[in-house]
Formats: sequence, C-alpha cells, structure tokens
Amino acid sequence: MIELSGVTKAFGPKQVLRGVDLTIASGSSMVIIGGSGTGKSVLLKCILGLITPDGGTIALDGQDVRKAERDDFLARFGMLFQGGALFDSLRVWENVAFRLMRGHQKRPKAEAREIAIEKLRRVGLGPDVAELFPAELSGGMQKRVSLARAIAASPEIIFFDEPTTGLDPIMSGVINELIREIVVEMGATAMTITHDMSSVRAIADNVAMLHEGVIKWTGPVAEMDATDDPYVQQFIHGRAEGPISAVR
Repeated sequence: MIELSGVTKAFGPKQVLRGVDLTIASGSSMVIIGGSGTGKSVLLKCILGLITPDGGTIALDGQDVRKAERDDFLARFGMLFQGGALFDSLRVWENVAFRLMRGHQKRPKAEAREIAIEKLRRVGLGPDVAELFPAELSGGMQKRVSLARAIAASPEIIFFDEPTTGLDPIMSGVINELIREIVVEMGATAMTITHDMSSVRAIADNVAMLHEGVIKWTGPVAEMDATDDPYVQQFIHGRAEGPISAVR
C-alpha cells in the first residue's frame, strides 16, 4: 500500500534521510525502530505530506502522494500522536469526533457524538467519560481517547507515534494489545515508530531498522531476534557496544 524509494530529506547541512527504501503491504503492521534523531518522525511526516522530501518518491496505492488531492488523501489516514495531543478545551467526545464534524466528511453533531461514544467503548471507556475534559483523565485514559480519535473515521491507514510513551509497563501492555486488536479488526495498514521493544513484539508483522537515514534491515518480526545484523542486535538488546554510537 505504501512504497518509498530513495527518499531523502535534509535540514540545512544536516542530512536526516539519505535514501530510504521501504514497502508496507496492505493490511500489515510495520514498526520502524531506531534511536532518537535517526529520522523516524521525519519519515512519517514525509509520508503524510507535512514535510516535503528533497528527493525520491512516496507512493500510496501506486499514486505519487505529492499529486494526490489533499483532502481525499488525508481522509484515508488516522493518527495516534506521541503524548496524545488532545485538545484541552474540548470534551472527550468532541476530541474523538473532531474530524467527523469538520471537512468534507462532516457529520451531524448527534451522529458524531454517537460514533465517538462507540469508539470510546471499543477502547474500554464508558459513556460517562465522554463529557469529561482531558485534564480529568489519567495518562492511560488519555491515550485510549487518542486511540479512539485515531480510529473514529475508520481509516485505511493508521500511524502510531511512540504509542506507549509516558505509560507504565502494565498500561503499555494494555495499549499495545488494543492497537493490535483494532488494526486486525479494521483490516487497516499500520505504521508505528517506537523505541519500546515490547510494543514492537506486540504490534508488528514486519520491522524496519532506521539508522543514519537509511533502512539497515527489514523483515518479519519473527526473524528479528535471529538476524545477524549488528545494528538490530545492538538496538533490541540495548547494548552500549556496537555500530550505533551512544553519542548523538
């Protein structure tokens, strides 16, 4: 569904992406791993069109994303932002239904609220939560609300940006399980960027290792532990010694 070929991006003298080649099959869950500052978020933003690559091509269903009609293109995506990124001034249901009440897919308010409550139910939150504000929720509940918002419009493709950041190990496990269940139920194509190896093992069908702006290794998650790639082995085991410098 998503194909990147030779994608490059620099910010001034700093070359962040140096020729990324990656294919994400329809209905599969791809997880991008790599250290901080390796370009994972930049890559995600390039696919969404929030950043324009300097070179290479990014295709969605064979169509160059730069030539796609913007609203129709973005309507195919859902996004779970790092930290949740909920709107403090909106009630929970309004956060979930935010996209449904705007743009060319605008729904009546009552219908949007009904959909929001159903999506909240899917992530384990009752209708009593709908009228609360984000500040009244725990971190884990906020993350669930963010997940409900990401799936509210039933997108074909969902991006997850560090989905377990700031959560304790138990809540991280709950969120990972929810993400996996929802992606499978929806038949969605998923792309996740994370440092959390428990998330990788719970969410991924396939894994790609991004380092110094290129994909060093990609393959099924079941083959990740057995690969002899030194970058993957150092990263997944958290070793100080190896080809990845601890100074970045």
